[in-house]
Amino acid sequence: MDDPVQPRSADPRPRRRDRHGRGMRGPVAPPQVPLSASRAESFTDLVQDSVERLERRWPQLTEIEFVVLEVPPLGGSDGGDGEWRDEVVPLGGTIAANEGRPARVVIYRRPVEIRTKGRDERAALVHEVVVEQVAELLGLSPESVDPRYGDEE
Repeated sequence: MDDPVQPRSADPRPRRRDRHGRGMRGPVAPPQVPLSASRAESFTDLVQDSVERLERRWPQLTEIEFVVLEVPPLGGSDGGDGEWRDEVVPLGGTIAANEGRPARVVIYRRPVEIRTKGRDERAALVHEVVVEQVAELLGLSPESVDPRYGDEE
């Protein structure tokens, strides 16, 4: 009973399995799987898909800059004194070209996400907003920008 406890060796043993015997754990999903994309990245992808769809029909859209912002600025479109002028929160907006800067179409992510339940519904609403804003910028009706505008997909 006088056996002294032997000190552990200085070199750690290689771990072959975790303590419950299930093996080493890997990542939940590889980086190329959509599971690893953030909500903001997924939303930006939806906007880009919609723009690419419209660029096939309207090549001049390559000169327009498309921007995704989290929320519209407080004060509405007139940049007021920090209070909303309307009861409606905008889903998107346009900024005309000036002083060497290209025209911009802005899509607001959070208001669109709040109004949709799933990815398909979100993609449809994003496309509607992009079409409406492009139509406003080009001075056309949304139906002439995209003939399928208003059709439920």
